[in-house]
Amino acid sequence: MRNIVLTGFMGTGKTEVGRLLSERLGYILVDVDSEIERTQGMTITEIFKRHGEPGFRDREADIIRLLSETERAVISTGGGAVLRQENMDNLRKKGVLVCLTATPETIVKRIGDNKDRPLLQVEDPVRKIKELLDSRESCYAKADIIVDTNDKSPLEVAEEIMKKVGTGRG
Repeated sequence: MRNIVLTGFMGTGKTEVGRLLSERLGYILVDVDSEIERTQGMTITEIFKRHGEPGFRDREADIIRLLSETERAVISTGGGAVLRQENMDNLRKKGVLVCLTATPETIVKRIGDNKDRPLLQVEDPVRKIKELLDSRESCYAKADIIVDTNDKSPLEVAEEIMKKVGTGRG
């Protein structure tokens, strides 16, 4: 069975759905952002402050390159990992890419006033979400499977993914 790679914008449920998938499939769960923080010894917010988004994206690509060799894993990526084609290519080596989607309104409800989202530390976060979604739409569309998470529980999303991926479960 191939890895399941979760992509999608922040607040679409990648972390919780990834946890459920790994439990049900007996796969390891790897969160790219957590791995970046662990290896760098600082938070994503600190990396953005010190090195800017390009510096963060370089670190993200390095971690993804390493993780692409993992097997029997659910890999949860950061929302912008799809911006680099090399990341998509590496993740596809041993995985099926699943993009989780949600409307900007759903995303705002889910993430609330989270200060750990450096790209949303702006005057109008809803407008920024819409801009980012629009700019990333073509990248997200390159996923093998797209799952709308609006009005669905994480468990319903996980079961839909298992059915679409063909794990024989869900």
